[in-house]
Amino acid sequence: MEEEPAEDAQEDPSGAEGNLDEQDNSEVSSESQKRPEEVKKKIPETFFYMYEDVYSGPYATDDFEIPTDLLIFKHSFGYDCTRPVNLMMMDTHTVGYIAGNQVMLQNLRTKNQTYVRSSCGSGIGFITAHPSKEYFAVGEKGKKPNIVIYSYPSVRPYRILKGGTEVAYVFGDFNRTGTLLASVGSSPDYMLTIWDWKQEDTLLRSKAFAQDVYKVMFSAENEEHLTTGGSGHIKFWKMALTLTGLKLQGALGRFGKTAVSDIISFVELPDGKVVSGTEWGNLLLWEGGLIKVELCQVGRKPCHKGPVSQLIFDEGELYSVGIDGVIRMWNFEVVDTADPVDDTGLVEMEPMNELWLGKNVSLNFMTKILDHEQPFWYAQDMSGTIWKLDLTFSNMTHDPERVCTFHSGRIEAISVSPFTYLMATTALDRSVRIYDFGSNSQLSVIKFKQGGTALTWAPAVVNPEGGLIAVGFEDGVVRIIEVYDPKLLPGHEGQAKESAEINLKQVFKPHSAAVTALAYEQKGDVFATGSKDKTVFFFAIEDEYKPIGFISVPGPVQALQWSPPSHDKSMLLILCENGFAVQVPAPLPEKQGTATYHIKNLPTQYFHFYSIKSRIKLEEEIARREKEKQKKEKERLEWIKQQKEMGLEVDETKEEEAEEEPLPPIYIPEEPSPILCGFYSAPGKFWLSLGGYDSGFLYHCEFSHNDEEDPEKRKDEPFDVIPMKDTNDNPIHQISFCTSNPLMFCGMQDGSLRAYPLSVKDLSAEVLKDYWYMNVHDNDNGQIRGICCSHDERCLITCGGDGNIFTFDLLSEEELPEELPKKLPKELKVIIPPPRSGLEKEKATEDIKDPNADTIEEYKQKMEYERKMKEAEEKKNKKREELSALRKDFIFLLQKNQELPKHMQLHREEFEMDHRIFEELDRQTLQRIQLVREKLAWEHEKQLIGLQKLQTQFRDSLEFTLTVHAIQSNHQISTYSLLTVSEKYTQHKKHGDSKWEVLKEKWTALKQEEQPEEEILRETRPVHRESIAFEKEAEMPETPEVQKPTTRYIESKREKIRRLVEKYDALKAKIMKRRAEWHELYKSKPKDIYEDSKDAEEIKEARENIGCYRLKTATDYTLTEDKRISTEKKMMQLATLEHLIYNVKVNMNKEIVSLRDLKVSIIDEIKSLVKEVKSIQASLDISEHLPIPLIPQLHPDEVPEKIVEYNSDVILKFKEEQEAKAELTEPLEGCPSSRAFRHVFLQTPPVEEGDPMAKAGAVVTEEAFGMEKTEPTEMELEILKREKIKNLYLQETLIKKINTLVINFDAELRLLRHEKLKMDVQMKSASLRCITCCEELLILKKLEIHEDLLEEQICGIISEQEDIQSKLKSCLAEIEDRKCEIVMLQEREKALYASFEASLGENNEFADFLTNIFKTEVECVEKEKVAREADEENENEEEGDEKPDLKTDEKKCGSEDAVFDDSLCPEGCSEDLFLNTIQLRQQRISIEKALAEEKKVAADLKKEYNALAIKAKEVETSLDTANKELEAFQWEKLHRLNELYVVVPLRLHQVQCLVDGEMPRDFSQTLVFTNQSLQYLQKRIVDLRNEKRMQREIHKKAREQHKQLLQDKKEMEMEIQQLEERCNHLMMEKFGRLVDFEAVQAHSVNIPMEKMKVRIMEKEYEHFVELKEWEERIVGLQHQLTTLTRENTSKLHQLNRFCHEKHQLETELESLTTGQGGEFEGTKSSDIKETARLKSRLMNVSKKWPF
Repeated sequence: MEEEPAEDAQEDPSGAEGNLDEQDNSEVSSESQKRPEEVKKKIPETFFYMYEDVYSGPYATDDFEIPTDLLIFKHSFGYDCTRPVNLMMMDTHTVGYIAGNQVMLQNLRTKNQTYVRSSCGSGIGFITAHPSKEYFAVGEKGKKPNIVIYSYPSVRPYRILKGGTEVAYVFGDFNRTGTLLASVGSSPDYMLTIWDWKQEDTLLRSKAFAQDVYKVMFSAENEEHLTTGGSGHIKFWKMALTLTGLKLQGALGRFGKTAVSDIISFVELPDGKVVSGTEWGNLLLWEGGLIKVELCQVGRKPCHKGPVSQLIFDEGELYSVGIDGVIRMWNFEVVDTADPVDDTGLVEMEPMNELWLGKNVSLNFMTKILDHEQPFWYAQDMSGTIWKLDLTFSNMTHDPERVCTFHSGRIEAISVSPFTYLMATTALDRSVRIYDFGSNSQLSVIKFKQGGTALTWAPAVVNPEGGLIAVGFEDGVVRIIEVYDPKLLPGHEGQAKESAEINLKQVFKPHSAAVTALAYEQKGDVFATGSKDKTVFFFAIEDEYKPIGFISVPGPVQALQWSPPSHDKSMLLILCENGFAVQVPAPLPEKQGTATYHIKNLPTQYFHFYSIKSRIKLEEEIARREKEKQKKEKERLEWIKQQKEMGLEVDETKEEEAEEEPLPPIYIPEEPSPILCGFYSAPGKFWLSLGGYDSGFLYHCEFSHNDEEDPEKRKDEPFDVIPMKDTNDNPIHQISFCTSNPLMFCGMQDGSLRAYPLSVKDLSAEVLKDYWYMNVHDNDNGQIRGICCSHDERCLITCGGDGNIFTFDLLSEEELPEELPKKLPKELKVIIPPPRSGLEKEKATEDIKDPNADTIEEYKQKMEYERKMKEAEEKKNKKREELSALRKDFIFLLQKNQELPKHMQLHREEFEMDHRIFEELDRQTLQRIQLVREKLAWEHEKQLIGLQKLQTQFRDSLEFTLTVHAIQSNHQISTYSLLTVSEKYTQHKKHGDSKWEVLKEKWTALKQEEQPEEEILRETRPVHRESIAFEKEAEMPETPEVQKPTTRYIESKREKIRRLVEKYDALKAKIMKRRAEWHELYKSKPKDIYEDSKDAEEIKEARENIGCYRLKTATDYTLTEDKRISTEKKMMQLATLEHLIYNVKVNMNKEIVSLRDLKVSIIDEIKSLVKEVKSIQASLDISEHLPIPLIPQLHPDEVPEKIVEYNSDVILKFKEEQEAKAELTEPLEGCPSSRAFRHVFLQTPPVEEGDPMAKAGAVVTEEAFGMEKTEPTEMELEILKREKIKNLYLQETLIKKINTLVINFDAELRLLRHEKLKMDVQMKSASLRCITCCEELLILKKLEIHEDLLEEQICGIISEQEDIQSKLKSCLAEIEDRKCEIVMLQEREKALYASFEASLGENNEFADFLTNIFKTEVECVEKEKVAREADEENENEEEGDEKPDLKTDEKKCGSEDAVFDDSLCPEGCSEDLFLNTIQLRQQRISIEKALAEEKKVAADLKKEYNALAIKAKEVETSLDTANKELEAFQWEKLHRLNELYVVVPLRLHQVQCLVDGEMPRDFSQTLVFTNQSLQYLQKRIVDLRNEKRMQREIHKKAREQHKQLLQDKKEMEMEIQQLEERCNHLMMEKFGRLVDFEAVQAHSVNIPMEKMKVRIMEKEYEHFVELKEWEERIVGLQHQLTTLTRENTSKLHQLNRFCHEKHQLETELESLTTGQGGEFEGTKSSDIKETARLKSRLMNVSKKWPF
């Protein structure tokens, strides 16, 4: 049976119109709550949508010649079993599931399928069935997706829900009665929506959470409760009726001590508790938003091994479904009443029953269906199975049944048979499956140890029977399998259960990583495999595949393609993932070397793709700018021409052009874009499709002939590109060609399928401009992995990453006449290949089961290594034997040498034949030393790190103390000894500094958020949105067709609506402007409690400073909050003081160090000057020498940092000293280690005696002595004299300079020493202050505990006071409510008495009798007795209530029994009046009873209120007491601090409290003031007088201004009242009532309705035209179909005739080639000729019809 899409829905004749006004679904409450005056039109129950208007069909560009129904969906073989909740049961034999962009409804008995396509074409998010199974909902994906409700079994679109989410729906669920539907969306909005789905209305909506939400479910018992769960959360929702309407309120579940888990499954129990699953397999029981207990199995074992995928509460039983393939049934009562027994919160329990389905089963979801009143469950298995389960757990329970089996996960590869309608697929689920897509059935399955990654069907030239398949796997193994008909095996006729079986023929492992590509050479001689290990392996095809060798390529192999037969040479195109393309010829099956299969001399051409996309975009941008320039210039010239024609003078000079934006730079991606697919176009040329940055184009590339360059350094650019529309973010992954009807099919990343018509052979942008397009697979994870055409190109098959496999009927242009549907067979007949001869006798092929088994190359290298090792061992044994013989000969020679006389004996060195041997030994020794160093490197590094830690601990925390000495005096100056600043104080200080900044930022942020303009924007947004939407609609391009009367009418309606919208927008803008003005006015109005901040600050300051200046020691001194001293404040103060001291000392130390550095530089300068003086004195007489000043030396304490410096000599010397010290028993005095240490580093280098000048002088003197003395001339004497004078001057100048340097340095030292002495005094005062702060800190820390206790006590009292106040308010409110109830009952009682009096009338003779009956209590007592007998549970309470009533009744009965009988109506009295009196008496008794109860409750509330008021006073008293205690404690703390002695150094002139002009002996009664404080107090007296006078004047002016403002306000109110009365009067005259003008203006125009009317007219006109065109095309195509069917029939007959002729020729050829006999030996040449003739004939026949 051929599958058909869902039948087209028709509108019921009795139904309402299908075009309903769109509704705004974004409101939380219903529209009727907001606009009660608007009544929404209800959708009739009988209304249906048209299926053609709903579903998303194929799309074709405007100029596309092929019809949109190019592909007709035929069957779906896959199942997306990894998708959560992808299963629904509609009846006992129909299952529904999502397959890409379709919902499949499959009959499990007949296997027939019905499909429903999505409405938007962007994928489907969820499906769910209605509880009645009469409807099912389909939640879609895409921009603003819909939820479509279909009826069942008619599958007609019933309702469409819009506006529930932004991008995609994740889950949906109907409530138990089916009246409501809950849906939840995906990122970014995660919107939870409650629908009244039959009216297409949104009841409630709210954001579910800020992370992924997996599921939403209604409660089975309480339909107002919902639960959502997702990533790390669970949320409990309820629909609550509030004052503003129905709201959706959610409470987030808190995990507490339990680890946070993703919540995939949950169910609400009847009592409101919720049970949820966890990632680790346990169950959580939630109550009140908290985890009550965590449930596990006995022994703390989890309930499931892995996540719990589903929880079901059905008929009082709780079921849990796990990923581990187990279904467990739990005791509901034990779960519901579970309580924690320890702190862990775990409760152990055992399941009542369990069902384990198998080892590799992973259950995801299951649903229940009744079959003949017996419950069955259908379960979704993520391993690719749909199960039918019986969970009754009885003796009659059925075994689990596999209903359907599919691939699990994405389909990795697909291929079709070259002869018949068979296809093979493989996936990572370790299976290979064979399908008959002619009859839509699965034939056979074979499973292996690893997942399949590549597959190809052997062509006819390799296997004429058409049953051979090559499959590649993820462990690098390639398996050759064959498909055959088991019924044709000899001896198995009629015994086979399956129609096809799979046999493993050969297995080999050419690669170490996953096999990604397989390809057969066109002639069938070579088989190539490619892998992720960057190798391509070649095999020679014989009876078995024999390895030829492999080549290495620059990247992981993506695809392999052999050149087509039209090319001269057989070449293999290798496409790598990293942008490389490689071309190699088919290698010859020559014998390779024994060491490796690596083919090294195979000619190879490389192409390394270099991105040009950025350059293409740049050229497009340049062209666009140039076009704009030309357009502007043309407009300018036309304007000039117009101005000249008008007779105006125009300046034709060009204006200066504005600076253009810089062009975008050329961008080349760092990582090359991956190659996705490609194909040959010509020899050496090929097309590529790339992903990543370079997607969006087809690139035409060519191999260059320069193959000597390194492939990694190549930058090859394509020579031609074709832009592919809408593929920048959606690249082409698969390309396949159809030759009968020239089409190019492209599989896209988003799961869509494209078809391009190929009118010419070569591809170009014009050829690929038009295309046919249809969304097939899932748009998110349904990337198309394979596209195949059947052998006769009548069918097209696609497979995707979503696990789906779709088949389509592909109709060529010749097959479209109208008789085609009648003549096409409903089922394409499949011929299963026959088995090989002798297959039944062959042993089973041994498979490779170990994933780590050696590859072919590794096995060969291993064998070669073993061979080499064996040969080497043999050579070693031979060498050992030779060495043993030579050793014996040498020993013999040594013995002979010893026997000779001594003078004839040879020395041992003479036996050394070659000294290089010992050199080699020395070299080896050095290598060993280096090796030892490398081995000790870790220990060396360890010791070095230990040394660094010691230095950090003991040395880095200190700063060296150095002393600088004067040169000529004994003055010296030392640095301060410092430690590094405490990090603790630094952190406290930073924290304190940043606290106020944080508070300030928060305050600023709060102020910014209070911008009232947002309200105005919100009000104006809807208008803007509507206007923009209409403008966009109005700007749509018109069709190029000639406008007809209908279109002109539509345009006029459009113009009318546009004018209405403009008028509406103007009115709306005016209203909004007015509202904004009022808002600004009210915003500027101050509040009633407004206070000027400036005045408040001044009042606060005045309150703080008012009164006399109190001392801290005064008894009435009070501490304000900011003046209280705490430990933190004191710590901050101490840290600040220490930081200041540290900075001052550091600055002084820097100056002293710079002075030391100055001394070092002076010493160096003096050394150079001394050298110059000595060189000068060498040329002077000794008597003329002046004494040279001594060179100053650095003292050891001036360079203390050298103490810790060391080198290898010092370390070795220290080691020797330590060893010597260990040998001595007594300690040695004067250990030389320290002296040696100092000697090495602290000695001053001596002045170099052998300087060049001295040496030169010595040489000159020696030469002078060696020469004969001659008398100098006068000129020479004069020169010598001048030289002498010059040298004497220089000597004196240099010595003075040396002395000057020394004197200046000493002066600098003394000045700095004087400054340091002053600073020492300041530092001493600061140190004293630090000591005082530390003492205060110690006191504060002691008192801190008691202070914290008091503050905690006050906080507790305040919280208690707040609780009491809240209780008082609630109690007072209840009292007021009771008072109102009492008043209302009293009024009812009065009304009742009045009614009784009215019923009696005037002069009624039975008035007294009826009055007695009305007032008696007898009837109430009898009624209470009857109630007591009927209700035995409340017996005790009723007896207590009856006793006083009985006594009263007895009294009444005793006194009045003789007078009247109230059971009978007296004669003459009206029966109606009597019964009315009895009824009124009952009402009076009930009112009096209710009144008594209300008074009792009111009295109780009054007592409770009085008790709370007393308690509130007590709490207030205790709060005052606690505050007083805290203040007393603060004063005591201050007193304790005041008792500390503080040192204040004073000078004599600072003491002003003189007694009789003399210094007082006792300063205990004096005060220490700063000059600034004293001057401030004196100045404050004058300031206060002036301020008092000024404030009086300000107060007087303010009173006058206040009077004037009151008068102005009264006048304005009167004017406003007059205007309002006038306005109301005018409205009453014009309208007859008061009218809200804004509401009238806002609702004057129904724009959406007008738009919908226009759209209806447009659609009706378009459909009429389109329907007429289709009818004409159908007539023409039906005639063509008849002709093509006849031609096809004749071709089939011709094919059958050719096949018979070919079979006869092959039989004749085989008999001729295999015959033997001596009679043919002499006729060899004739045999060869005959064979050649037959071969040529066979080739001619083959060319006529390609097989």
